[in-house]
Amino acid sequence: MALTKIGKEGITGVSNASNATFLTATSAEGVTLAGTLAVTGVHTVGTNAVATSDGGAVTTNIVQGLCKAWVNHNQATVNDSFNVGSVTDNGTGDSGHNFTNNMANIHYVGSGMGVHDGGAYSTFMSYDHDDPFTTAQATVNQQLVNQDLHDAEPVNTMYAGDLA
Repeated sequence: MALTKIGKEGITGVSNASNATFLTATSAEGVTLAGTLAVTGVHTVGTNAVATSDGGAVTTNIVQGLCKAWVNHNQATVNDSFNVGSVTDNGTGDSGHNFTNNMANIHYVGSGMGVHDGGAYSTFMSYDHDDPFTTAQATVNQQLVNQDLHDAEPVNTMYAGDLA
């Protein structure tokens, strides 16, 4: 790897930065940067990318720590979503969330809530063991505290796990 030291006066003979390549390194060589790195455009982050915690004591894997899907819907009408292509209305208080990109296995988790009757009652989400998760879809039930199924409006659910 060839490096050029750039002083405060810049590189002689280069009129703008678009005419120069400053550093090329392979993953085996590695690069350490001090200070702030401004990245523009779209860049791919590898599956081993980590971020340091706010306090600096621990790191977390960025890919593992991301929400992999979420949806806000009223029965089969999707209001907004990420990685949920459609919702199936299976009946009162029973919805299927169909993923755009499948999960890697059935061991992912979902969490959600909903609103009933203009916000007068809280709704919690539950999963039916007779209708287990698949890698392509998760079925959720919307229930009141007394466990009656009902159609929440809206239903808000998110999923974490590994994508295929």
